[in-house]
Amino acid sequence: MMTDQSDFLAVTINEFRKLKTLAEKALAQVDDARFFTTLDPESNSLALIVKHIAGNMRSRWTGFLTSDGEKPDRHRDSEFLHEGESRADIMAMWENGWKLLFEALTPLKPADLSRTVMIRDEPHSVLKAIQRQLGHYCMHVGQIVFLAKHLTADHWKSLSVPRGQSEQVNLRMMKRSESNK
Repeated sequence: MMTDQSDFLAVTINEFRKLKTLAEKALAQVDDARFFTTLDPESNSLALIVKHIAGNMRSRWTGFLTSDGEKPDRHRDSEFLHEGESRADIMAMWENGWKLLFEALTPLKPADLSRTVMIRDEPHSVLKAIQRQLGHYCMHVGQIVFLAKHLTADHWKSLSVPRGQSEQVNLRMMKRSESNK
């Protein structure tokens, strides 16, 4: 149960960690060739979604409290182009983006949540900016999971409750809950 703004920050950081883990578990099931596969000319590959998230994170979380979240050196359109980067290159961008996010969020104090930050020259409270990014990354992590599952359907391992196993999972949870009483 969340009781104050300190809890909000801790819970939010934990939610970002869970998103990162979920995406990485999905990506781990995809081979290098499929990592760069697009479903059609208007779709993005896993590589491009990861590259876009990383570019967004670098822009938003670098100088989070002190500079506009849309950095002048960000070239968003290039995030949707494969420019010869290897999977390792793109995953290094991903790791750096998450590092910047956690370095920006971890030192925040409850009083910081009402401060104003800018994103594309538009004022946001820190709270609103964090929520904006959480929503943005949730959408893209959902795309990553969907696309990874599609591309690896022949050997996909569920990241949550596998189909047809809800009752077994619920029974295990109830037994565990009863044994903890």
